[in-house]
Parts: sequence; structure tokens; C-alpha cells
Amino acid sequence: MKRPLKLLGMLAAAAMPLVGLGDGDGAAVAISTRASSDYVRPQLPDGAFQAETFVFGKGGVWAGVAKDPTIDKMDFMEVARTVASPLARQGYISGRDPKATKLLIMVYWGTTHAPEHATDSIASQNLQVANEAALAENRAQVAHFNPADSMAPTQMSQSSATSYAIRSPDQIDADNAMTGAMAAVSAEDRAREQADARNASMLGYGAAWDQAVSYKGTALDFRRKELVDELEEGRYFVVLMAYDFHLMWKEKKAKLLWEARYSIRTRGNDFGKQLAAMTQEASKYFGQNSGGIVRKALPAGHVEIGEQKVLDYGSAK
Repeated sequence: MKRPLKLLGMLAAAAMPLVGLGDGDGAAVAISTRASSDYVRPQLPDGAFQAETFVFGKGGVWAGVAKDPTIDKMDFMEVARTVASPLARQGYISGRDPKATKLLIMVYWGTTHAPEHATDSIASQNLQVANEAALAENRAQVAHFNPADSMAPTQMSQSSATSYAIRSPDQIDADNAMTGAMAAVSAEDRAREQADARNASMLGYGAAWDQAVSYKGTALDFRRKELVDELEEGRYFVVLMAYDFHLMWKEKKAKLLWEARYSIRTRGNDFGKQLAAMTQEASKYFGQNSGGIVRKALPAGHVEIGEQKVLDYGSAK
């Protein structure tokens, strides 16, 4: 007999309608959603989607390097309660009966790590210092020679040139220092690109990032830089991954039916205050394919969610 699946928490959203959205400066939420070709959601005669029941699973929190009190103080249950209301408005209802539950929605949230601006990094500053030192030592000492001189080195006597430059020991040292600094910056750039790629994948920017990389060194490079600036600005994010509940429960197999990734910049925003508004905008795409990144402005206002009822019952029978 199969062991019952431990359910981390069941939420029934008995929420009041959303009165307003956001509490920030109207910054945009970036939304990316995908759905499996196997996931088909029936529609009712009035065009609304047929309700589906789900249970939440605790995916975890991903914290950036810096402490952020607006997100550190929120636990899984608080995040899940806030997300439950917009889900309910789209016909995703938290259920009590495991036999009637269709989806297991894993919840992940956190902040991305924003790397230093390239010009502020230690490697970049070292390169600037090394470059200035190399330029200061760039005082060419020219040696003249007679190509017919039998004492001249072979390569000189065969050359059409009549002079060559001699680098001083100080200039050699400065040039070597600049070469090392350039190598450090190059290594830092590679690490930076890898971090940007990880952020792009986490936030749902994968396709946009792959395209932007191809713009490097072309006339469209400005678009790549715009995307890099967006990715390298610290962002709050939420990832919802909806799996086939019965397949997970009975056969211990993970089949992803749909996922949603949405984020907003950390600067000027409070995660706890913006979470409901972010989710409300993103929920319009749940269970669908957004076709890439969609950006929606969050108007100023406030959110009133109402009382949430938590139904905990350990494990399924």
C-alpha cells in the first residue's frame, strides 16, 4: 500500500475582493508563464474556466547576498495565503479532499543577487590603475642601426627598418600588470555573464536572454545592455510550478503542467506590500503560455485581502 503524501498546507481562500493594487511607485512586474501541451483547461458555457482544486507545496526561499527585511520576515504560509486569493480569482481553488485535488503547486520566492556595476568592481578599478601606469611609462626609446653592420642581429640586417623601440624595465612591468588586470576583468565578465544567465533562467527571461546574447557586438547591442541592466538590478520574484497531484501522490512521478515566474525590482518596493499586486497581474496568465516576458505596470494603491482560513490535516488518508 502506498504511503500517503504529506501535505504541507491546504488553504481555502475566503478572501474579500482586491480593493486596490500595489503600494509602490508603479514599477512594472515582469511575467513569464508556460503550460504543457498536455494541460487543457475546460471552459464553462459563459467562457470562464472550470474550477480546479490544488494543494500548495513549500518550494523554498532563495535569498540574495544582502539582507532584506521586507522579504526575510515572510514565511511560507504568509506567502501562500497571499498567493491563494489571486489563484482563486482565476478558478484555482485550494481543496480539502486529496482524491479530488488536481494540482500540487510548489511555491518558490526570494531575491536575485545583483552584481556590482562593472565600473565599480575591484578588477575594473585595478585595470584602470594599471592602464594609467602603463601609459605613464610609455616613453619609447629608439635605437638606430645600420642594416649593413656585420655586427647587427640577423633579423635586423634582413629588415627594411632602420630603427626599433626599446622598452624600459618599468614599462615592461607596467605592461605585464595591465595584461594581468585585463585577464582579471575578462574572468570577472565571464562570471558576470554566468550570473546573468542564472538570473534570466530563474526569472523566466531565458528566451529573451538567449536572443540578447546574439546581439553582442552588433548594432542591436543596446538591447542586450538594456536587458542586462534589468537583470542586474536586484529583483523580488515568485515561481509557481503546478504538477499533476495524483501522479505525484500515487506514482511519485513529477509531471509539470504549468509554471509561472514573475518579478519586480527591489529598489523602491516592499515585497510584502507588492506580493498581492504582483500575483494579481501574473494570475491572468496562469495555466497559459505568455509567449515570453510580459511587463505590466502596478498602479499605486493598496490591497485588502480579507481573512484567510487555513486547513491543516497532516497527511492524506
